[in-house]
Amino acid sequence: MAEGERAESGGPGRPPSPGALERAEALKARANEYFKGKDYERAVQYYSEAIALCPTNAIYYGNRSLAHLRAESYGYALADATRALELDGAYVKGYYRRAASNMALGKFKAALRDYETVVKVRPHDRDAKLKYQECSRIVKRKAFERAIASDEHKRSVVDSLDIESMTIEDEYSGPKLEDGKVTLAFMKDLMQWYKEQKKLHRKCAYQILVQVKEVLCKLPTLVETTLKETEQVTVCGDTHGQYYDLLNIFELNGLPSESNPYIFNGDFVDRGSFSVEVILTLFGFKLLYPDHFHLLRGNHETDNMNQIYGFEGEVKAKYTAQMFALFSEVFEWLPLAQCINGKVLIMHGGLFSEDGVTLDDIRSIERNRQPPDSGSMCDLLWSDPQPQEGRSVSKRGVSCQFGPDVTRRFLERNRLDYVIRSHEVKAEGYEVAHGGQCVTVFSAPNYCDQMGNKGSYIHLRGSDLRPQFHQFTAVPHPNVKPMMYANTLLQLGMM
Repeated sequence: MAEGERAESGGPGRPPSPGALERAEALKARANEYFKGKDYERAVQYYSEAIALCPTNAIYYGNRSLAHLRAESYGYALADATRALELDGAYVKGYYRRAASNMALGKFKAALRDYETVVKVRPHDRDAKLKYQECSRIVKRKAFERAIASDEHKRSVVDSLDIESMTIEDEYSGPKLEDGKVTLAFMKDLMQWYKEQKKLHRKCAYQILVQVKEVLCKLPTLVETTLKETEQVTVCGDTHGQYYDLLNIFELNGLPSESNPYIFNGDFVDRGSFSVEVILTLFGFKLLYPDHFHLLRGNHETDNMNQIYGFEGEVKAKYTAQMFALFSEVFEWLPLAQCINGKVLIMHGGLFSEDGVTLDDIRSIERNRQPPDSGSMCDLLWSDPQPQEGRSVSKRGVSCQFGPDVTRRFLERNRLDYVIRSHEVKAEGYEVAHGGQCVTVFSAPNYCDQMGNKGSYIHLRGSDLRPQFHQFTAVPHPNVKPMMYANTLLQLGMM
């Protein structure tokens, strides 16, 4: 097990009363059991109770930091690791945890400082040395990329492609676009081809990417759709490279068509190791049914996330770095939100860090870029609801958490009924919060092959727009583990 992987059993700090320490240790032992069982929410609960009894024990904070890391609450993980180091500057695992938190947030320079500290303290620790070297490589690469970007205006990858001269070899027996166009027959062949773990020819992949970029760049940032009384749309949440679960959605709910429209609400890629298959299938249907198959951007349709959580590595392994650069361009043109009948607003993350945002403000967002660290574009991709009123610091370390009062004011100002968002794993595949005004839908069952959650999708009918939830469970997939293409630092263990 990698350094820092195991929840610990003792620790420094001012000694509490013997009775308090005994109770705290019992709580920590219980939390450790929940952690081993991958119930990170309960692990956090019992670590928190132990901390309440012994608030100066660095290891309790360190353990809770690791539980937050596993639950993807990177902001909370960072705060706990920092607190552990304030209590005990010699607590080496605190540096690991803080570095892991910063890595997950794309703060590579901050992570590098902590890895450097660990290497100095433990010069013979091979795991620490590997992490330090890999993080150093990322920092240098990003500095190089920034230097190149500032040298000249960004040219499109499309300008350097000569798709027509790409040859499809005689031995390739897979699907091909018909006269350069996606057809329903092509899509059916493609899904079967992918199901058999075969690769689409690079010429076809490039054709899809170039064409879908042309379609997406003509769309507004806020897509507005009208459903007639007799019409229905299916809204899906995160799919995260779980290709065989995507096929199952189509099996259960029917293939996309003009009479069976879909909205996929971001996070198509990363984590699951069939992200290329997922995204090219979705892009194919977007080309086939541009007005009836909708794709919204998630926080994982961004360079930082793709570099860490697998999509960049997967595209490079299956195709080339040039193709990843084109995917990055295409992702920047994905719309950020969709409004149904002027009453239901759909976005990946959630609402805003400030009151007063209007639909016109969303319409005016310049989306063709990597998202900034704050502001409305960031919030649409990253924020989360919370049960308590008001706003609080995000558990993720990006954007904010917003309460039912924030949702209510936003809906009233914009004359909306409710919002649908995704972005969070839910045990049942969905959650209705804020008195029915904030709905979460998540469509990656047994997320990362370990969470045991159901997936779900939503039917919205034009007649009443009330959400109808349909749950499903994970289906078997080939023996390719999630995160197989993720950054080496994550493959080395959760620091």
